Amino acid sequence: MSLETLKQAIPDFAKDVRLNLSTMAGDESLSDQQKYGLLAACGIASRNPRVRDELVAEAAAKLSPAALSAAKSAAAIMGMNNVYYRFVHLAANKDYQTMPAKLRMNVIGNPGVDKIDFELWSLAVSAMNGCGMCIDAHEETLRKGGVTSETIQTAVRYASIIASAAIALEAAETGEALAAA
Repeated sequence: MSLETLKQAIPDFAKDVRLNLSTMAGDESLSDQQKYGLLAACGIASRNPRVRDELVAEAAAKLSPAALSAAKSAAAIMGMNNVYYRFVHLAANKDYQTMPAKLRMNVIGNPGVDKIDFELWSLAVSAMNGCGMCIDAHEETLRKGGVTSETIQTAVRYASIIASAAIALEAAETGEALAAA
């Protein structure tokens, strides 16, 4: 199981997705921990079992156990925060913005890896989940930490490619199911 296996599974109608996965695989603008943490966190956030399994397997071979655990934590905690803060942001009733969240988020303060890497993974997952408040908060933290716009864009580009891989695989499965019916 690997990124290469995932690329091979992408159907021809989504060849651009396959090409983007290849470009992502060859990207050297991020540290290995940033890159493979993004693969794991975004693979999990894709909610597609095949994408998740292939990317987590790829990441597991390159990350320390602590970093892999932190990437999984980023996906999990953002799954919670993105729902909550997207609601707070979108709700017409602005009272929710003044109420305490009452959600445990200790991992954000102590992720077990470099804070910047964890924030980068959290930003990418937040982009996948469409939470503007979380995107802004993580982007601000990254910028204060000296992360460039190019690095932030690369992380979000990874998220978009991984999301499109999940969609392409699901579209192929739908076509196969219809053909068999």
